[in-house]
This record gives sequence, C-alpha cells and structure tokens, in this order.
Amino acid sequence: MIKIIIVEDNHNLRKALEEGLNCLEDLEVTGSYPSGEEAIQSCLTNIPDAVLMDVQLSGELNGIQTAVSMRREFSRLPVVFYSIQDDDQYYRDFQKSGILSHYAYVRKSNYLMPVMILPLIKDALAGRSFIDPEIETRVREVREKDADSPFTLLEPQEKLVAEMLAEGYTNEQIADRLGMKDKRSVSRINGQIYSAWGLDLSTTDDKVARIRAALIVASGRLLVWDSNGKPYYLDENGKRVEWVKNER
Repeated sequence: MIKIIIVEDNHNLRKALEEGLNCLEDLEVTGSYPSGEEAIQSCLTNIPDAVLMDVQLSGELNGIQTAVSMRREFSRLPVVFYSIQDDDQYYRDFQKSGILSHYAYVRKSNYLMPVMILPLIKDALAGRSFIDPEIETRVREVREKDADSPFTLLEPQEKLVAEMLAEGYTNEQIADRLGMKDKRSVSRINGQIYSAWGLDLSTTDDKVARIRAALIVASGRLLVWDSNGKPYYLDENGKRVEWVKNER
C-alpha cells in the first residue's frame, strides 16, 4: 500500500481527491492539507511514501517551495505536482529548485483523474521524472527570458540596491544615498532581492545571501549554489555549468 498526503488549498477538490484516491486499491491517503507549512509539519511527524501537491497553495509557500523544504529533510521524497496556474514565478521556482528525479509536474486539466495520478506516483516512487510537455515548454521560455540578466527579475529600486550592495555599501549607506528615511527599508529590499534570485531557498544566513547576491551582480548571471556551496548556472539547454571566478 502506497501512503500519500495531498496538499491542495481548494477544500472541495481536496476532499474529492482524497475520496477518489482512497478508492484505489494501491493507495491510502494518510493526510490532506491546504498549506505547505502544514504539510511540512505533517511529514516531520509521519513521513509519507509520496506527496500529491498543487503548485498554488494557501500560506507563504507555494508547492515548489514546499517540496524543496521537504526534501531538505527527506532527500528525493517523491512528489507529483499539478497546476492550472500559468505564472512565470512557479516555473522559475521549479528550475531553481534542483529537483531532478522522483517527481512529476503536470497540468491539472490533463491528469487529475485518480486513475491517471496513480501511474505518476508509482513512476516518482521508482525514481523517474516526468514533466508535462506544455509545462516543459513554459519552463524553457522562462529560462530563456531570464538568461540575459538576473536584473530582469528585479524592480528598478531593487536593481539600484543590488548594485550598491555589490559595491560593498552597508544598509545605512545605501539608505542615505537613496534618500530613504526608514533604514529598515533596505533590509526589506534585500529580502526581495534574495527571494527573486532564489537565495532565500538556499540559506537563511543574511551574510551569506548578501555575498551571493554580490557575486550574481559581478558575474552578470543568475547563479545557483548546490549543497556543497559550489555556484553554477544553467546554459541555454538547461544544463548545469559550474561558474568560476572572473567568468561572465
């Protein structure tokens, strides 16, 4: 018996999925949650065999971010994502997540019947990966859109702060130069920069995130750091390429 949890913010759909999947002989739904935060807490108490998860959720975390947090604790935890949302940020979060195996990512409208979900879950459990061709196309489009410069992800004020951060200015100096009355505004903008560049997913240390943001500015590339602290970027084919100092 495969034990799964469902993470879906729509109450009616969550209940319908739970009832439908529990009718299948090979599956047992052991929990269902509207938010990523609740699902993560559940996994810490009783880890499931796999997770079925909408990309759009209630709470602060979306489905991709939730999966990243889960896999920090439970490496390669099988996840089947589904979505009806066509938001660049979801595709951006997915390509930055580093999720390479034990997953499926599909359109809700194409795969959300229980009998169609079961093979996806079994494939994810077996270590395989599957991405809906429509979603794969959109991920590639977003990657190509972002490839030219990491600054395309920032608002004008955030760009100014990122450039000054890379030049070594303190938050107080940045606030003075930009005429900000509230010095805390720079800290908030820093957080927005870290989020746009995925630095909030890899570290909670502001000093490390600040250094990495400066390196992104200096390199002119949207860098990502692996678990060993090595930076890399994605080339035009989506392949990981290790970044070395002085390379642009």
